[in-house]
Amino acid sequence: MNHCIKLVVCLLFIACNSNGKRAIVGESAYQIAQNAIFKDASKSPLKKNDLKNFKGLDFFPIDSNFIVTGTFTKIDNAPIFEMATTTDRKPLYKEYGTIEFQINNVACKLMIYQNQDDLHNEEYKDYLFLPFTDDTSGESSYGGGRYMDIMTYDIKADSTVVLNFNNTYNPYCAYNEKYSCPLTPRKNHLNVAITAGIKSFKK
Repeated sequence: MNHCIKLVVCLLFIACNSNGKRAIVGESAYQIAQNAIFKDASKSPLKKNDLKNFKGLDFFPIDSNFIVTGTFTKIDNAPIFEMATTTDRKPLYKEYGTIEFQINNVACKLMIYQNQDDLHNEEYKDYLFLPFTDDTSGESSYGGGRYMDIMTYDIKADSTVVLNFNNTYNPYCAYNEKYSCPLTPRKNHLNVAITAGIKSFKK
């Protein structure tokens, strides 16, 4: 899961083409990939004026202290429920399990969710959804929380899973209100400042 930082210098310039377009910036392969999506008008969630002025997403500095190994506990026979969103849409989710870990000597626990519609999609059937808020939420990071994707196969046989908070992202409604985004459940608040990953978007 960890991205190699050694290739950063090369990756910063690979995005330049013969037409002299500006390079896609980023300090890791993950950041470069995210900026490439946001720069692409066919994929970007940005509004037209924001896309016109887009130079790159704002990230905290990469910090290995926010790459942690957690212990996963599966929740069996959890009920399906309607997840609250920023709109009237109520997608169906299930509590898949919990992950316990430590960050800066603070004990943390997050619930991980499974979108029930994804189970019928071959491309997304292995995706798990990990939303969270922390002590930076509403200040240096988006108030509605940030997301992290975990794959079912990321969970090892010994029930451990690596969480890389450098590779977090904002819900699309942080950039454009036309999107409908799941709201982070209160139980997924971390009483620690996660100064890694994506920051709030400044228009």
